[in-house]
Amino acid sequence: MRWIILSLLLSTPALASEFSLLNTDTALSREEVSQLTRNQMIEFYEGGQARYSVGGSYSYTYQGGGTAFGQFNVAQDGVVCITFQNGRSRCDQFVYSHGRLVMITEKGERFPIRP
Repeated sequence: MRWIILSLLLSTPALASEFSLLNTDTALSREEVSQLTRNQMIEFYEGGQARYSVGGSYSYTYQGGGTAFGQFNVAQDGVVCITFQNGRSRCDQFVYSHGRLVMITEKGERFPIRP
């Protein structure tokens, strides 16, 4: 039971970092992020590919090969948090910026997404 409570607490947006948004950024809603990630593959301009499954499984394949696996959750505020199999975790936010879709990491890194 403690694991369930801990899992729920860790998936809440209150624990997610604040994201550095530009004045021109429009954050996607939870519904928009769910549609974007539901059983989808997202390709980034640097060559990496993120795959989101309906069951919450996540994988990221690097441009040069190699894949990281984990589980993802979309919080109420639309922030996507991923827990990797190696024990690391990260949260990302998707925004529209200057007419394109961009993923922003907690560190403030911005990754434009291919249409």
